[in-house]
Amino acid sequence: MKDGAGIPDGAGAAADAGRTPRGRRRRLLRWIGLGAVLLVVAGAAAGWWLYAKLDGNITEDTSAAAELRRYERERPAHLASGAQNILLIGSDSRSGTGNTGYGQDGGTQRSDTTILLHLTADRRSATAVSIPRDLMTEVPECLGADGSRTGDRFAQFNWAFQWGGAACTIRAVEKMTGIRVDHHMVVDFGGFKQMVDAVGGVEVCLRRPVDDAEAHLRLPAGRQVLRGEQALGFVRARYSLGNGSDTERMERQQQFLGSLWEKVSSNGVLLNPGKLYPLLDAATSSVTTDPDLASLRGLYDLVRGVRNIPADQVKFLTVPRRPYAADPNRDELVQPDAARLFEQLRADRPVAVAVPEATPSPHAESASPSPSGSGTGDGTGSGTGNATGDGTGSGTGNATRNGASPSPTPAPTFTGTTAATVDCR
Repeated sequence: MKDGAGIPDGAGAAADAGRTPRGRRRRLLRWIGLGAVLLVVAGAAAGWWLYAKLDGNITEDTSAAAELRRYERERPAHLASGAQNILLIGSDSRSGTGNTGYGQDGGTQRSDTTILLHLTADRRSATAVSIPRDLMTEVPECLGADGSRTGDRFAQFNWAFQWGGAACTIRAVEKMTGIRVDHHMVVDFGGFKQMVDAVGGVEVCLRRPVDDAEAHLRLPAGRQVLRGEQALGFVRARYSLGNGSDTERMERQQQFLGSLWEKVSSNGVLLNPGKLYPLLDAATSSVTTDPDLASLRGLYDLVRGVRNIPADQVKFLTVPRRPYAADPNRDELVQPDAARLFEQLRADRPVAVAVPEATPSPHAESASPSPSGSGTGDGTGSGTGNATGDGTGSGTGNATRNGASPSPTPAPTFTGTTAATVDCR
């Protein structure tokens, strides 16, 4: 038989059978190609949206940048190319979301925690130096939020943040240390809790149970993971942990930051998108930074430079200090120990840290150089005599009797800890 076109039925069926599979394959390939293009476009759009969102989260501290430019000629010079000094400021402000539960908002804020983080030029080590809030120091002229200016004052260190914000604190640190501050970050209570929660909490170890209503903290003894509110209470508590001094609180803060550093730098966070994005979102939405860091690219460059630093090369210590002579409830620097620490950081030389084997005695409260000789430091001793264990350094002691040439002064060793140190405080 033939069909209407005069083609035998069998031949037409054979032709259709030959063409149909090829046509279907072509249509299928076109749909696959279109789907791939749509996925690429959707992925690029999602990536751009995420980048823009994270980038837009960061608050830029333009007022501090303008104030620092005003005093540029007075600021220390960069002595070590490639090294960076970042001032980390924890604000005790009660304003803002989630902060009102810690007290009444009086319209002012002070630096609850201040840490100078030094990154070496080769990015093989980092040193985090805590500056006590109660340290008596020279605070330079500051620009207040109302436009008025304060004069130079000898005052408690954390007043600088209340009088003039980050710019005033930076200038006070630079005046004290002679170290140029390259970047700064300010984090409040809420931001701290968000970042801790984003990494799934941080492990600490307690020798004794804690019950501190003021710090909103109630914990059993032993090793445990702290999140959000508990983590904040742990780093802020003063009166229910240890001897009630700011010394032990700073040690706990250093211990906590060391554990946090290890967790963030582990593959469990950096290679896990489910944990990495919440961390980036929490970090970018909770910090106020200088303009150079106020972008996702700026923060990424910073993180990329430090992510491979070994935990045992991330060192934590406190500036050498002792009770202030005029008021034992305040602190003052121990010299020449503090000056030697600042000199090491300025020149980007390694800072040696000796981790104490046991809980320090009440007299060993400063991160001063460990004793390394028996000299008195008055030019008559025969040892190095860096300092005594209680932070009351007695000089370098690098002279010898009979007019002999002095031996080189050894690099000081400071009491502190590292991110790799695991102990209970």
